[in-house]
Amino acid sequence: MEPSLSITGPSKPMMGIWEKAGLSLAALATLYFISFAFVGDILGPGYDLSLLLGLYAIATASYSYGIYRGEDPGIKNDGNFFRSLTAKGAIGWTMGVFLTGFYVLLYWYPATLGLVEDGPNTGIIAVFDPLSYWIKDAPASQWFMYGTLYTIAILYLGVKFMYKYRHSSYHLIRTGSVMFFQLAFAFLIPEFLQKLNQPFFDFKMIWPLDYYAFFDWRLDQLTSSGNLGILMLVWSVALILVVTPILTYFFGKRWYCSWVCGCGGLAETAGDPFRHLSDKSRKAWRIERWLIHAVLFFVTAMTIAVLHSYLYESSDPIFNTLGLSVFFTLLLGGGIAWVLLDETRFRDLDPKAKKLGILLAAVLIILLWESQITGRYNLLFLPGHQIREWYGFLIGATFSGVIGVGFYPLMGNRVWCRFGCPMAAILGIQQKFFSKFRITTNGNQCISCGNCSTYCEMGIDVKWYAQRGQDIVRASCVGCGICSAVCPRGVLRLENGPDTTNKADEVRALQIDSSGVKWNA
Repeated sequence: MEPSLSITGPSKPMMGIWEKAGLSLAALATLYFISFAFVGDILGPGYDLSLLLGLYAIATASYSYGIYRGEDPGIKNDGNFFRSLTAKGAIGWTMGVFLTGFYVLLYWYPATLGLVEDGPNTGIIAVFDPLSYWIKDAPASQWFMYGTLYTIAILYLGVKFMYKYRHSSYHLIRTGSVMFFQLAFAFLIPEFLQKLNQPFFDFKMIWPLDYYAFFDWRLDQLTSSGNLGILMLVWSVALILVVTPILTYFFGKRWYCSWVCGCGGLAETAGDPFRHLSDKSRKAWRIERWLIHAVLFFVTAMTIAVLHSYLYESSDPIFNTLGLSVFFTLLLGGGIAWVLLDETRFRDLDPKAKKLGILLAAVLIILLWESQITGRYNLLFLPGHQIREWYGFLIGATFSGVIGVGFYPLMGNRVWCRFGCPMAAILGIQQKFFSKFRITTNGNQCISCGNCSTYCEMGIDVKWYAQRGQDIVRASCVGCGICSAVCPRGVLRLENGPDTTNKADEVRALQIDSSGVKWNA
């Protein structure tokens, strides 16, 4: 019997023995982990890490079993707005500050974690040395430590996620997919490649998320690594030009953002308890559109700059800045012409967004030809390496790492994916205008409970569409399917197929809501 008869409070105000045991083991494991920074090895090389991972595994299993045992199959989000951790309370803020501080140390002060450049590691990084030697015959770096913790978080909390959503085959399969891709493609294969003296390469990383894919050092590394290096380079280009457009056409951006990507994998597993914290306001929606496309423009300009710098010095007449300028001019010019002429496909695009996109494309074309006019390979009178450093610091480290994960308890689990990821931006453009994927709705069954909007991690007001019975085709939607899963009436369905909505009626309906704000981007 519940000790409280309140209809507004959390449904499970008290923890059982399994939850308490799990949290206690997790606390002991964390204390054990922190102690390495002061005393080093306790049980001996290899044993410390094994014990640590074992404790966390038992803690996760015990806690997951405790909170979901005896529950009927189905998604239970009871009490999320009443718990300190998931309601931006004291524990939530403490966790956010802790994660943010950890990322700052990881990126810029790894020596405080025990990294030693010329000699054996100390502190907590030293705990990962035995695993690193076993995999690649080299001591652990801060990135190996982080990759191990990242992978373990997805695996352990992925099991918790699957237990929670065990009634849905869609969520079981896609969670298993991100767990597999993180373990095999993002962690083990790149590390084993290093053991074979091959370049570190994640076969699922795609430009522009993999922003250093065409840096000079990266191109030199791949081209000097024999046939395997050339294969990696060809695969990188094929992912951009062939694989991504085809898969996005058939499945939307969910094939990557919710099934493959490591960032999305961590957000869906470790970040699941925080998905309801995503800001649903119109102000956040406007900021999202400007910010994520600004990052996409930034990374595109940076890539052009570094390629200019690299190809400027090439002796091969085929690979030179003139050829690059002509190619991108034709590509961007063709894109501008398509947007202007294809009124059937682009007629519901915000005119301001269309004008801004054309302006940015024109700016890129001008920047492309700057080196031909001035005789320098700078971009906007700035060296390519300078732009690269700015992007690496502001976006590659600060935004994607420190803010992207550190702010889970404060702004939701998809801060990076929603506001900063250039891969999400380019896939979103493809999804909105060239994809068969959509979320169909049955407005006659909607009871306006708001669950779909509350638990949308991308901040989409799903209820607004459901109430009107309109298909949801949004650039920001990652196809996680939680909106459909939490709907008590089965109103929402994730489908691949032609748009059944009358386009003219949809455009008129989406143009202006009761407040005069456009919601069709």
